[in-house]
Amino acid sequence: MRVVCLAGGVGGAKLADGLQRALAPGELTVVVNTGDDFERHTLLICPDHDTVAYTLAGVADPAQGWGLAGETWHVMDQLAGLGQETWFRIGDRDLATHLFRADRLRAGLRLTETALELQRALGAPSQILPMTDDPVRTRVRTDDGWLDFQDYFVRLRQAPEVLEVRYDGVQASTITPEVRAAIRTAEAIVVAPSNPVVSIGPILSVPGLTEEIAEARRRGVRVVGVSGIVAGKAVRGPADRMLSSLGEESSALGVARRYAAAGLIDSFVIDRADEELASPIRSLGLEVAITDTIMMDVSDRARLAREMLALASSSGAGT
Repeated sequence: MRVVCLAGGVGGAKLADGLQRALAPGELTVVVNTGDDFERHTLLICPDHDTVAYTLAGVADPAQGWGLAGETWHVMDQLAGLGQETWFRIGDRDLATHLFRADRLRAGLRLTETALELQRALGAPSQILPMTDDPVRTRVRTDDGWLDFQDYFVRLRQAPEVLEVRYDGVQASTITPEVRAAIRTAEAIVVAPSNPVVSIGPILSVPGLTEEIAEARRRGVRVVGVSGIVAGKAVRGPADRMLSSLGEESSALGVARRYAAAGLIDSFVIDRADEELASPIRSLGLEVAITDTIMMDVSDRARLAREMLALASSSGAGT
């Protein structure tokens, strides 16, 4: 079963890992948000891509969910000693990834080609694709004005209230041949439990991408999403607070409304804690499945992935 997964960082990486365990090698393609990408210490940093790549290669830090296992921090400590800002900490081994990326980009490779080389070098069996080769940068407006996403997310620890979000550069971006081909050959599309505003939102904003998904749905490919908000709270990150401050409902229903309005999904998976929301979500025209969506370990990841794949293969109302 050829599957495309739209994903952000840690939550997306966990579900992608579950999908990879449930599928045969080479059947999974993960299309990753690049709106979080930014330049640091003269290097292009791709946080969501690298989190997915490390997770699918089995080398991610299991405690944090991001970065590399067994990491050391000598370079950051030295930079701090030289008086440099180190609020975004890059581990020594992680630094090698960014140097590799810089070298390949300087050699003229596209971001996608660089990502595929990195995937193969790490030994990840699934294809991991940036949503576009063009630079897109998510920015958020707070009471103090517009901030680059990593300033908000890491430096300010997501403390300011988000009043508006934009994806700079997205209108000039294009869908890559690799992403287009993956969607056109997909037999199922899965939307990970990533932040719907700043992880999935940038992916869907790439011109041509939602049109490709709509065409896939017309030919019978089912799109299944899962809520990253359980009992009104984000499993990880600021999605709940962000939805509220943007005037949307901070719940699984709020996420479902956003995706239904975009004409994105056919089926939606919610946690047992949100069972009472099944009926209003069904009223949006969506099939609903209720299960345990919190992924505490690899068995949870694989179970949720299998349940979502079964939903993508079925028709009719869920339970």
